Amino acid sequence: MSTSTKTYSKSIPNAPEDNRPIEVRSNLEYGKQSSNEYLYVSKHPVGEPLPTPIDDDPPYPIYLLTYLNYLILIIIGHIRDFFGKIFKPQEYKHLVEKDGYAPWYDGFESFYVRRLKTRIDDCFARPIYGAPGRYIKCFNRIRDGKTGYLYDGTSKECLNLSSYNYLGFAQSSGVCTDFALKCVDEYGTSGCSPRLYCGTTDLHRECERVIADFVGKEDAIIVSQGYGTNATFFASVADSKTLIISDELNHASIRFGIRISGAIVKVYKHNDMKDLEQVIRTQIAQGQPKTHRPWKKIIIAVEGLYSMEGNMCNLPEIIELKDKYKCYLFVDEAHSIGALGPEGRGICDYFSVDPARVDILMGTLTKSFGATGGYIAGDRVLIDRMRLDYQTNSYSESVPPPVLGQIISSLNVIRGTLNPGEGQERLQRIAFNSRYLRLGLKKLGYIVYGADDSPVIPVLLFLPSKMPAISRMLYDLGIAVVVVSYPATPLASARVRLCVSSALTKEDLDYVLEKFSQIGDLLYLKFSSGIAGGCKVPGQPPRWSIEDVLATNVEDSKRPKLL
Repeated sequence: MSTSTKTYSKSIPNAPEDNRPIEVRSNLEYGKQSSNEYLYVSKHPVGEPLPTPIDDDPPYPIYLLTYLNYLILIIIGHIRDFFGKIFKPQEYKHLVEKDGYAPWYDGFESFYVRRLKTRIDDCFARPIYGAPGRYIKCFNRIRDGKTGYLYDGTSKECLNLSSYNYLGFAQSSGVCTDFALKCVDEYGTSGCSPRLYCGTTDLHRECERVIADFVGKEDAIIVSQGYGTNATFFASVADSKTLIISDELNHASIRFGIRISGAIVKVYKHNDMKDLEQVIRTQIAQGQPKTHRPWKKIIIAVEGLYSMEGNMCNLPEIIELKDKYKCYLFVDEAHSIGALGPEGRGICDYFSVDPARVDILMGTLTKSFGATGGYIAGDRVLIDRMRLDYQTNSYSESVPPPVLGQIISSLNVIRGTLNPGEGQERLQRIAFNSRYLRLGLKKLGYIVYGADDSPVIPVLLFLPSKMPAISRMLYDLGIAVVVVSYPATPLASARVRLCVSSALTKEDLDYVLEKFSQIGDLLYLKFSSGIAGGCKVPGQPPRWSIEDVLATNVEDSKRPKLL
């Protein structure tokens, strides 16, 4: 496609109208299941320890080539910077002193973004429109210079493995949409109607009640942004006399919230219960810095499901340690609520743990429920206190009524009080889809991280050059994925992160596996030794053919433990 044959615009055009019948559009947003065989219940066996995921390692030459690739890119980038400042100074004026003012960023601080990320910028932040359901609509664009893009007004429809639409509630039609529109009619878009004041309404109270009942806590408080839910929470419950023990892979919002709270933070190795206990014992013995007085309180902060690694916290053992040493426990369920457990109630439901044993449950409403915002759930005394000094709740705008309607209706669908049966089907579909795709990729020879039931499936690429290659090739084949690298992951652990949804059908996943099989052979991405997958099985070759994968994967993915 060239600029001589089409007229392009630098601004994103209006979304093309979709004039297809509503039945067709609905199927594109949430696929029809072809068989009840493709269902599974997500639940961990009671009393069994959580198996430690085996992180398969690639051959040593892959590691060496990964670092060598980065070294070459860095050397080339510095050479271009050196000669660019001499021959094209106008392109570097933002990196040098001007009128006595220092630059905001020097060349070293912005080097990674300028010289590495911009090479593959077309793989990130692709503009979309419409509902991000089973399919996602992406605007077509071409590069215009180093950072700009030109849009021709056309779009491409891709299978969606890039959105956190775990239960497929992000639809433009259905009972949730009808309920949200009803809330618009009754409350307006901001909650300010002639019979109501702006801010908290009876709809907000109803939403908080439904959330608290769903997660099994006495009360809940909702805020309008998921990141902000964590970012100011710890400032409400912690101070300089508080110790917060944080998992090393906790989300940036948790780390940011801990920093602004002024609390002392200690980090333990990811999901390492021995290290966690050692940190707790050491800090109890030492006490507060300088004074060595006992800590005012100790809070253990973990995530239910880690979004980059695809694994879960070892909740039963963490609770045992929490009870043993009289600590408080904070669990971030941004990715686990709605996506795990036979009732979709998150990590407690998955492990059959009484939610009363977890002091604070946090979650977002963006991912599994097709809405926005987040919540904090806990004892009524705690929530009543937070209504007074929780900054995100006190100083941000309230959640709009149509969003509240989406939250309430989606939770009621999951609980079975609205459209009975639909919620259970959605939960069992995502459980099956997650296991089916994960096992298929392992059999094909990919290194895949994470727990068996996790809807987040990180597929390791390692070499930086593989990221743009697989992203562009899958996009051309009609599959939208997310590629992730440093600083979101370790430097040598670049990956493509697949986000599974109940909106996808088994046939969709078969198509994805077929294309991954082809691309894996073409790009040499099948690094697995077989120790963590289903490759080393008597009578099977080291790498399963796609035909064998599709023939056996349904039965194998429904076993309690994947191969």
